[in-house]
Amino acid sequence: MKETPHRAWLQDLRDSLQMIMITAPELEIAVLVLGMVILMVEAFATKIDKRILAFAAIAGLAVVLVASFFVAPSPSPAQATGFWNFYTADRFSIFFKQFALLTTIVVLIMMTDYAPVVRSSFPGATPQAGLGEFFALPIFTCVGLMYLVSAIDFVFIFVSLELVTISFYVLVSFTRRNPITLEAGIKYLVLSALSTAFLVYGIAWIFGATGQTNLHRLTQALANPAMNHSAALLGMVLVLVALGFKIAAVPFQIWVPDVYQGAPTPVTAYLSVGSKAAGFVVLLRVLQPFLLLPETKRLIILIALLTLIYGNLAALPQANLKRLLAYSSIAHAGYLLIGVVCFDVRAVTFYLVAYLLMTLLSFAVLIIVAQQAGEEISDFDGLARRSPFLAFAMLIGMVSLAGVPFTAGFLGKFYIFYAAVLQRQIMLVVVGVITVGCGFYYYLKVVRAMYWQSAEKSDKIPVNGLSRFAISALIISTIWLGIYPQPILDALKR
Repeated sequence: MKETPHRAWLQDLRDSLQMIMITAPELEIAVLVLGMVILMVEAFATKIDKRILAFAAIAGLAVVLVASFFVAPSPSPAQATGFWNFYTADRFSIFFKQFALLTTIVVLIMMTDYAPVVRSSFPGATPQAGLGEFFALPIFTCVGLMYLVSAIDFVFIFVSLELVTISFYVLVSFTRRNPITLEAGIKYLVLSALSTAFLVYGIAWIFGATGQTNLHRLTQALANPAMNHSAALLGMVLVLVALGFKIAAVPFQIWVPDVYQGAPTPVTAYLSVGSKAAGFVVLLRVLQPFLLLPETKRLIILIALLTLIYGNLAALPQANLKRLLAYSSIAHAGYLLIGVVCFDVRAVTFYLVAYLLMTLLSFAVLIIVAQQAGEEISDFDGLARRSPFLAFAMLIGMVSLAGVPFTAGFLGKFYIFYAAVLQRQIMLVVVGVITVGCGFYYYLKVVRAMYWQSAEKSDKIPVNGLSRFAISALIISTIWLGIYPQPILDALKR
């Protein structure tokens, strides 16, 4: 049959794309080189406006994000050798590399708004002091997150996790002249180091029981009835303690409120979204071999119930918006753990994307308003008259976090609960639905303050063009995914 011009054009396009396919590790190398270049320019170009470095980083990450759509597939686990024993480039990992890149881009945009606060935290220094490092560190964090979502070996998981954590050590305590920030940095350092010790000890137990650190080979080892399952289960529990710290699950959440409140607000947003997403990706990979053991699911169910109850109840009395979002982060970890219990990867993925949009939207507004008024919920009184655009953006963020229909947050909760119903996890569904009602109360407190409370100040709040564009994109995406979720649901099929 003669080939039509249309089919010939499609074939030519497909052949052209095959010629420019790149390997997944090149993405991390490109981001790493970008971070090193930004640091070198910051060190030697002392007279430039350091915010240019942020714009350069945003442009560089955007290029890598586009390149991520042309990644060649990795070898299958059965054929993997050498480096591919530690690293995978399946559709799941590529999607979350794009997730990490997009999160970092939005956080860097937030950091440009936060630059005046960083400058004021270094009194007596040059006006540009600290800004270059502040813009460069998230790039190295992004590298760690990208490696982490591709790690399929405990050794590589540990190395990637430490790259992320060490970057966050510096970022959390960056404005160190502020006593609250310094307290947050110390708490994060001490408790994170403790969680790392649990991780290493757990890996040692698992390796001692199975002789494997590769997750694919670990599945085969655990299927052997002659193996000591008790020792492997103890190792899994220790690893779960470490990952529970990263995802802010109860009872490992004690650091979250103080660290979220004390850290620079863009860093809080990065911790809340990027670190949590990578933690859940690793959790899904690590738990897969251990689902053969019935004790595993019972333990995750218990942690999910405690996390849902604690996160939502603790958020009810909060008057500081950053602390409210901190406890909200714990609550959302509980909803995500329901998806983990059901091992529904698509539901967890969609919820993480929805959480990315609505949380970054809320923090983007908070950064701008906090510099004019403050971080308390009462500081948002009358915001609808001072800045209708920011008030509407925060409204969309809050109602989506609460789970109002026609927002991404609603469909995220729907898919999680639907997966639980299919798995007959009735207790999780009942507790989840009740706690959603709690969420409506504390999220709508912010909406009431913006639209029904009278404002003590009448000054208009300016928003620069780049931030207005980013916030508008987040608003549109939050509503769009609440109406048409298919692109995310289909992303992992390709």
